[in-house]
Amino acid sequence: MNATTGRHSKPVHLAVYDTLADWETGHATAQLARAGHEIRTVGPSTAPVKSIGGLRIQPDLALDDVRPGDSALLILPGAGLWDTGDRLAPFARKARAFLDAGVPVAAICGATAGLAREGLLDDRDHTSAVSFYLAATGYAGGGRYADADAVTDSGLITAGPTEPVAFAREILRMLGVYEGEVLDAWYRLFHDSDATAYGVLEKAGAL
Repeated sequence: MNATTGRHSKPVHLAVYDTLADWETGHATAQLARAGHEIRTVGPSTAPVKSIGGLRIQPDLALDDVRPGDSALLILPGAGLWDTGDRLAPFARKARAFLDAGVPVAAICGATAGLAREGLLDDRDHTSAVSFYLAATGYAGGGRYADADAVTDSGLITAGPTEPVAFAREILRMLGVYEGEVLDAWYRLFHDSDATAYGVLEKAGAL
């Protein structure tokens, strides 16, 4: 699929909150935007938030105003706040509403712990930073943990903090941006710096 296709009818929603990990979602959102997906940021409110890298972000809308039926995907980045209390628990509850409505969710790093606490990983294959990180939440899904770069199961994508490219790969696959050898080439280029991937992407119009 060409990465310069027209705008899609439903936006992708990117959760933003204080201490969010800047590096974890950039590959995904940049490529989705190039493919014609509108990216809308969602905060606890519409008040500005600040990333772990000090970037100030003005959310497009508040979490309470997001409805699953109006979205193609909810992306939840990691953040220190996932492990320091319940301030981000409403985002995990919103993820449940999305999944219950059949709308996919993608969670990386600390967000996977938030979903574990919400019970969303108990019955799905998943991954994270390391298994004992999720085990510390007391969740019941330890038997479904996979040592993998990223995992997709039942509409939910999970990944650890060192795998932003694999995280993006699963998102691009789920939304049909790339597939097959083009998706593989995209991953090889950005994850492995494999110059041979350029030819595949160029031929597909994906550069």
